Amino acid sequence: MTRPDPEDCVLVVMAKAPVPGFAKTRLIPALGAEGAATLAQQLLEHTLKEALASDLGPVNLCCAPSVEHEAFVPYAQTPRLLLSAQVEGDLGARMAHAFERWFNGRPFAHSGPPERILLMGTDAPTLDRHMLQRADRLLRGVDAVFIPANDGGYALVGLRGRGRPELFVNMPWSTSAVMETTRERLAAARLRHVEMDTVFDIDEPEDLKQLSPAWWPRQAR
Repeated sequence: MTRPDPEDCVLVVMAKAPVPGFAKTRLIPALGAEGAATLAQQLLEHTLKEALASDLGPVNLCCAPSVEHEAFVPYAQTPRLLLSAQVEGDLGARMAHAFERWFNGRPFAHSGPPERILLMGTDAPTLDRHMLQRADRLLRGVDAVFIPANDGGYALVGLRGRGRPELFVNMPWSTSAVMETTRERLAAARLRHVEMDTVFDIDEPEDLKQLSPAWWPRQAR
């Protein structure tokens, strides 16, 4: 049996089902459960649109709580969009599994292991196709690329060659120490990395002031 050709680049989008009380719960005090879910839906749609428009390779929507959740059903027939389930565990475990699944060449029968993987959430509304294309170009010459977030974490991480799950184990997620801890681990492992410009993400009520007015007409209150 012929081994499928590898993809040069795969984009993985980690997403929770945008339903009230499950997605963007830290925004509920400001927007209410319905409003937070509406914004989560907008952010998901924006991220998938930009990922697909980057034309870098297939896009894997990595779903929580499951691929079968009704919120993800409309995406199942989207060309170049592949759905898979997130595993149990903290964010680091779920990220590491997503990287390893692709680098080991197991997730889908249509392709072999990619050379590069860009993994992102749906929290950064300024993350667009041009930034994704630049991240991929930079990743060709280093082991990892990051787009830091203004809260001390990151909006995107790209890896080349293998998964390196040790970067994400026991990480102090949801703190301002995430990117700095990652830098220390990269240095200890002698991995070359590059960081792009910092972007803002939408996690807390005070982050909402960063959104442009274009987001608000559809926003439920």
